[in-house]
Amino acid sequence: MRRSICYTEPHSISAGDVSTWKFCYTTSISLPKGTRLKFDLLSNGRDTDWEIPQSNPKDKKNMIWAEMPDGKALAAKEVDTDKHTPSFEFVLTAEVKTGENFTILLGTPEKSREEQAKKGNRAQTLIQRRKPFHLYIDTKGKGDYKEPEVFSVDIRGNVLKNIRAITPSVVSKNKRFDVVLRFEDAFGNLTHNATEGTLIELSYEHLRENLSWKLFVPETGFLNLPNLYFNEAGIYKIQLHNLKTGDKYYSAPIKCFADFDKSLYWGLLHGESDRVDSGDNVESCLRHMRDEKSMQFFATSCFENAEETSNEQWKLISSHVAEFNEDNRFTTFLGFQWFSEEPEEGLRQCFYVKDSKPLPRRKDAKTSSLKKLYKTVNPKELIAIPSFTMGKGMETNFQDFSPDYERVVEIYNAWGSSECTAKEGNLRPITSEEKKGVFETEKGSLRKALNDGCRFGFVAGGLDDRGVYGELFTGGQVQYSPGLTGIFAIEQTREAIMLALFNRQCYATTGERIIVGFAIAGAQMGAELSTKTKPGLSFNRHITGFVAGTAPIKEIALIRNGETFHTFQPNESYFEFAFDDSELLHKAILPGKEEKPPFAYYYLRAVQENGHIAWSSPIWIDYTDTPPVVNGKKPKKKA
Repeated sequence: MRRSICYTEPHSISAGDVSTWKFCYTTSISLPKGTRLKFDLLSNGRDTDWEIPQSNPKDKKNMIWAEMPDGKALAAKEVDTDKHTPSFEFVLTAEVKTGENFTILLGTPEKSREEQAKKGNRAQTLIQRRKPFHLYIDTKGKGDYKEPEVFSVDIRGNVLKNIRAITPSVVSKNKRFDVVLRFEDAFGNLTHNATEGTLIELSYEHLRENLSWKLFVPETGFLNLPNLYFNEAGIYKIQLHNLKTGDKYYSAPIKCFADFDKSLYWGLLHGESDRVDSGDNVESCLRHMRDEKSMQFFATSCFENAEETSNEQWKLISSHVAEFNEDNRFTTFLGFQWFSEEPEEGLRQCFYVKDSKPLPRRKDAKTSSLKKLYKTVNPKELIAIPSFTMGKGMETNFQDFSPDYERVVEIYNAWGSSECTAKEGNLRPITSEEKKGVFETEKGSLRKALNDGCRFGFVAGGLDDRGVYGELFTGGQVQYSPGLTGIFAIEQTREAIMLALFNRQCYATTGERIIVGFAIAGAQMGAELSTKTKPGLSFNRHITGFVAGTAPIKEIALIRNGETFHTFQPNESYFEFAFDDSELLHKAILPGKEEKPPFAYYYLRAVQENGHIAWSSPIWIDYTDTPPVVNGKKPKKKA
């Protein structure tokens, strides 16, 4: 039996190209007058997806129309408008005989290449082999569509625009490490589409002058360079110089210690891919985070309710998380989101340290509240992260804060920061450009919770457009860059990363791989100190730290008890500092609660000139001494 033929012109294109695309259908049967044909681009309407055309024939820009075998144009009508993106329907004005072509066009009727590049239709910005388009045909003209005919287009990387060096952030002197180079187009796709004869020179700042390599752009779009090392402690960046164009690219900073027993790992514990919908394809999402985003750890974060995540989906997610987990390459965690409209609960991102765990439901009696949920698991098996705590209607008031499970809190995600209110200096507040939307509420302020005695480290979330975040994505909510979490751990395994989170040896950024160190009396971020074991802290706190930025650093603020008490303005990309807080501690403490001693806490916030921010986890000092004697007198305690 003869089959219909579906082909495209051209059959292979570059990501993000703008032109006029033809979808040619050669029918194997006669299509009578009145036949309906529905064309579906299978686009979700995201910025990275294929551009949705318009159907007004008077507007010659980014339009969709069809041509009959005799060349006459046929207008399209938008249908399925209840979906996020429409499909387009055509009704034949004459018969299309067997073997004749019916052509659908996306772009502009203008013939010149210049006009097509200006007024045409934009292809998706993601590379994809055999990107499908569906054509449904109903010869009876009643809209009763069956199985579709399928067109496909290969989408390849566009012209070389960027070279990204993926490096470790922290290394030890004379210890070898690998570097991966990704040759990318303007959209972050791997590409080898470079001018013939392109040569890349690789060198390092502050390293031996004779160490310089010449590299070609590989067909794969990436290179692995093994066994590199630094023979002196310091801050380094890998430089990549395109000798053809003169462009230079730099890696994120690398800090080389004389000797350091931990590594710095980057990833997300809460977030969605901006390219791949994890609900539709968790495998592609995990692969994207590992290979394209170069993350070293990642936790899934589907919502627990059955409408968002069925039992079958949870089994599939669990299977892929277990499959992708690989020590020293990519650490995955099985996680879910928990949302309650009760103000004491709010939003939580929860994840397990082990595989094959059940998905608790709020509708189940045994797990209908956070307190009941926590009773079903051991604190060493699950971490719960309060998220978006200052989002009004989703806030967490921390009255029932659980220090055993809630070891870290999300200070930032793409919808804003919960550090403090805008009036108190929040640089990325939760807000909306419209009356509808989510605005900040002081009830969920992390500074307020810290002042009230809660103890937690800081992590950052990414972009999320699922569940309660769905309306934010489609509305006028102010959206910022996806965040990133850095974790200092002894090795890249689930157990080591979970232990580091439990000890709050982590920090948050707004998406850049900014390296942050912060210590008081030698104790690193996340530590709890006491004047009982370190009496000298009553008189002086020796604060040390460093920030290695991806851009010049505008300001480093040292924050004590929720207020900035000292700042630095480095105006350079690396800054190391030592500062003594010599105010008598009893004058700077906050009252303890529930028979706990008075205390003070400190953390660091760094702001780059490009607007990106990093927050260290706090360090706490418990004041257990009586007021010290100064000049023969005992000072009064601060009220």
